Amino acid sequence: MKAVSLLVAPAWVGDAVMSEPLLRRIAAADKCPVDVLAPPWVAPVFKRMPGVGKVIPAPFAHGKLDLAGRWKTGRFLKAQGYSNAYVLPNSLKSALPVAFAGITHRIGFTGECRYGLLNQRHTLDKQALPRMVDRFLALAPGNKAPETPDDAMPVLQVSHSAFDQVCTKLGLTRGHRLAVLCPGAEYGAAKRWPPEHFATLARQLGQQDWTVWTIGSHKDQEIGKVIEQQSQGVAINLCGKTQLADAIDLLSGADVAITNDSGLMHVAAALARPLVALYGSSSPGFTPPLAGRVAILQHPLPCSPCFARTCRYGHLDCLNKLTPDSVMNAIAPLVSNNGPI
Repeated sequence: MKAVSLLVAPAWVGDAVMSEPLLRRIAAADKCPVDVLAPPWVAPVFKRMPGVGKVIPAPFAHGKLDLAGRWKTGRFLKAQGYSNAYVLPNSLKSALPVAFAGITHRIGFTGECRYGLLNQRHTLDKQALPRMVDRFLALAPGNKAPETPDDAMPVLQVSHSAFDQVCTKLGLTRGHRLAVLCPGAEYGAAKRWPPEHFATLARQLGQQDWTVWTIGSHKDQEIGKVIEQQSQGVAINLCGKTQLADAIDLLSGADVAITNDSGLMHVAAALARPLVALYGSSSPGFTPPLAGRVAILQHPLPCSPCFARTCRYGHLDCLNKLTPDSVMNAIAPLVSNNGPI
């Protein structure tokens, strides 16, 4: 069935995950799948969402205006015959392709003065809508608030065979229980739990016969190497060996995920994996992991949350003083149905 609506996707993995409840509402209203215009690096997220039709690559370099490219994409979108376009990024340039396409209903927040580009503009009240997921849902057809907490919980779907296929490709064998560590955070060091804490945690998990894998992008390779070395090889370093699609599929098989506040944290939550989420400079009030079995850990300080990329005082105590023992204690009730830890 041909899609009626197009979703213009965010450029961050976590934000892409949090758009799923909106996409689900649009698909229900349209009674057909929703197509998505997405940067290639977040496309694997949308390919694992129920209710998505086509995922159309947005071939624009990050931060570039690229008027010619956006005009060309707009001409392509026009040929698809969409009636509605939901533009989630707040930038002016993100609204250009749907305006060039002449899509009848162009919906989004006013953002960067997008008068004329959007013809159904919403004013964002950040205090009334502190969470990103609720801001996205405010754009939904009918503009009705979620009826239950589950309505605002993102959902990703991965088949059992996809997990097995990635394990075969990478030569991985999981044991009775699998813990997946996600030590990266694109935002900066002030959101990254220390590698030595991850390594200590991995050793503790290994003593309880857990299989431990560390996943992340090529930027996290050195961190993963340190964790593997300091854990005496317990934490197998997969950082840089997987694409985002592989990482999502591997997370789907985890008995518990331990992550920083990052895109993979939101992926694990959307996969309904038991999750320990570690917060440093950021706050779970804005982008919390939305799932049933989640433990959010913070070490409160007078200076936090500061939302800085690096610690202005140089001590990073909000993360350094968040101990591996506290994480082990948080894991226990999340996986209690699998036996004692």
